[in-house]
Amino acid sequence: MASLCLATDLGMGFPLEHGFHATLMATRLCDLLDVDVETSNQVYYGSMLMYTGCTSDAAMGPPILSGNRLETLVPHLFGSYTERFAALVRTLPRADASPIERTVASISRFPRMIANSREQQTALCEVAEMLSRRLGLPSDIYGLFTFLTERWDGNSLLKRAEGKELPLAVRFFVFCRDVAFQRLIGGDAHAVQVARDRSGHAFDPDIASAFVSHSDEVFEVTVGIESSWAAILEAEPKPWNILEGEEIDVALAAIGDFADLISPTLTAHSAGLADLVARAAEIAGMGRPEITDLSRAARVHDVGRVAISPEVWEKATSLSRDEFEQVRLHPYHTERILSQSPFFRPLGDMARDHHERLDGSGYHRGVEAPSLSPPSRLLAAADTFRAMIEPRPHRPAMDPADAANELARLADEGRLDHAMVAAVIEAAGQPVPDMERPAGLTERETEVIGLLARGMLTKQIATALGISPKTADTHIQSGYRKMGVSTRAAATLFAMEHGFVPSGEIPMPG
Repeated sequence: MASLCLATDLGMGFPLEHGFHATLMATRLCDLLDVDVETSNQVYYGSMLMYTGCTSDAAMGPPILSGNRLETLVPHLFGSYTERFAALVRTLPRADASPIERTVASISRFPRMIANSREQQTALCEVAEMLSRRLGLPSDIYGLFTFLTERWDGNSLLKRAEGKELPLAVRFFVFCRDVAFQRLIGGDAHAVQVARDRSGHAFDPDIASAFVSHSDEVFEVTVGIESSWAAILEAEPKPWNILEGEEIDVALAAIGDFADLISPTLTAHSAGLADLVARAAEIAGMGRPEITDLSRAARVHDVGRVAISPEVWEKATSLSRDEFEQVRLHPYHTERILSQSPFFRPLGDMARDHHERLDGSGYHRGVEAPSLSPPSRLLAAADTFRAMIEPRPHRPAMDPADAANELARLADEGRLDHAMVAAVIEAAGQPVPDMERPAGLTERETEVIGLLARGMLTKQIATALGISPKTADTHIQSGYRKMGVSTRAAATLFAMEHGFVPSGEIPMPG
């Protein structure tokens, strides 16, 4: 949940760990007011996951709201009706639009904004509720998100509750998330003044008054923290909710779906990739732990996408230099989100490399073959294939057979691992095309040199492949000549560079 909270920070445009600070402030206010344990627990989880629905309206948002929402809209979400309306109108045109473009955008998009507002707010609540349930939270917590957009004064669009009809926990965490944001953009005094102004309107007057009286103590909880990650985990209510077995995979699938909601053309991308890469890993001879980790890494590999505007993902024409740089950084954002968690860190190491290439032409790190593990290479090949057979705004989906041929071409060019490409194509149910091997090696020679690179002796290679030692040695010597090397170490380096070192346990008959 903490990792997902980091993702919602990026999705909203907040600084990383802003959600942690808001949650710590909310729990401190609960402590100062001696709130009952059940409500305090609900406040903790509700605050952490308040913006879990932030990608739910991405598909319908960009064509209507093109301005910088963080600057024009979010500061006024809990303001007066006039304030909110004016903020929405300011968000209709692009931030860099000319006066004429702003006028045209405002006039043309205003009716659609009004028509879609109810659906957008409903989606925010429903998605937050559904994803929180899949994370393993009980109904007394995920049920709170039904009231996510409600106000104390009842002046809300959905009108589901007002005043004390609103769950106390919702009144707390919605108030504290807004206070934390106002503090971010204007400082302590500004946050306190906004709390006064919105008391009795958007927010419970008793909570707002108590905050104003104790604001220094509430703000103090975020000062001088060495690790916000450690602080937020320490603050988690006990007894802890522990996920095991399939519950973990269900929760990871929820995070993947959260990311894929950023664009309609990405729907089910992460789930489809997880299924494909698991089958391919089995074909490639990887062990069960590697297969499990790969499948889980595939579930969350694209969570960094949420840091990029939906407009970029939905663009049907060529990306600008700046837009392409944003796209190049989404694996980096994935790594940032996953790197703090000891559980996620190994998955993040694979996930961050899903756009890397053996020849160094990939992104975001631009590393070459020796720095890419076999699981990372497999994930990159599977992600490439999966993306090809899905539609994108700038192109239709490719036929699986054509995608298989294109994947093989990328392997022949030295960009993807031959063995992993073959496993992906087979896992996708397609015939594996003939692929050129590096330096003109035959398929058998790549097998032999790959096993040699794994430290096997000539007789062991012969036994593993069911050939004679003399034949194995012939393949070794032929491979050496073609690669232009004369030592095992050089052959091993060549094999690593060109991606034909076998992964997993190597069967040894007898």
